[in-house]
Amino acid sequence: MWLLALLGAVVVLYVVLQGRRRQYAVRFTNLELLDVVAPRRPGWRRHLPALLFALALASLVVALARPTRAEQVARERATIVLAIDTSLSMQADDVEPTRLEAAQDAATDFAEQLPEGLNLGLVTFNGVATIAVAPTTAREPVTDAIDELELGESTAIGEAIFASLDAIEMAPEAGSEDPPPARIVLMSDGETTVGRPNDVGATEADDQNVPVSTIAYGTDEGVIEIEQEPLPVPVPVNEFALEDIADSTGGDFFTAASADELQTVYDDIGSEVGTEEERREVTTWFLGAGVALMIVAAGLSLAWFTRLP
Repeated sequence: MWLLALLGAVVVLYVVLQGRRRQYAVRFTNLELLDVVAPRRPGWRRHLPALLFALALASLVVALARPTRAEQVARERATIVLAIDTSLSMQADDVEPTRLEAAQDAATDFAEQLPEGLNLGLVTFNGVATIAVAPTTAREPVTDAIDELELGESTAIGEAIFASLDAIEMAPEAGSEDPPPARIVLMSDGETTVGRPNDVGATEADDQNVPVSTIAYGTDEGVIEIEQEPLPVPVPVNEFALEDIADSTGGDFFTAASADELQTVYDDIGSEVGTEEERREVTTWFLGAGVALMIVAAGLSLAWFTRLP
């Protein structure tokens, strides 16, 4: 890029020489005779080819520096574990048709839209956490397991994080010197009732550099019917618990109160885990611009002055 300074010096020299040229023309030329011999002088046009030529050189100098730009590109290696809450509170219908059914639909779409090279696993949890499908590039085992989810008592979010970390260790290349990046996507109404606390699981995930993105299902008005209870049992979503998990692990927190919003959330997560920012070289842009400017400068100079600049 230091060559740009040299180019700047050349431009300054050009301006100085043009100033001297005007001084000599005034000092030694009979202006009345000049108006008769050359009544139409080129004026600003004689500087335009030189300006375009200077811009072309600047573009070529920048090309020598091999400039880059940030682009979103598909990530070839990654492991994502979906952890889906199957506690009884997920039968609440404040998200139509129910929290669980809406989650199943959105999770299935999420699985099918992920890039083929990514490993995807599934953990289900209520009172216990289970690795339903170890991370794999095959999508059918995951979508089949999502379709077969069944509800159970209690909620163990902390245990779900630990089970998801265990699932990540089962992924291809997990034990290699350069394991693929991993992320947990945990979906729940956020109220842990059994097992290890949320913060213990979150601390372990953070120690292993695994972000946990969380999605809060439902609304504060959610209720479920229980046979032993005469009245509907309130099951409000605990957004604060899920947000704390995301914040403490470097993940993202989302709220989704309807099936449509859930789908949008899954689309957003899919784009995040499916792509990464990468610097790409754009040297050819500046090479092309430099060549194009030179051609234009040469064309104008030939058309106006029958010579190359």
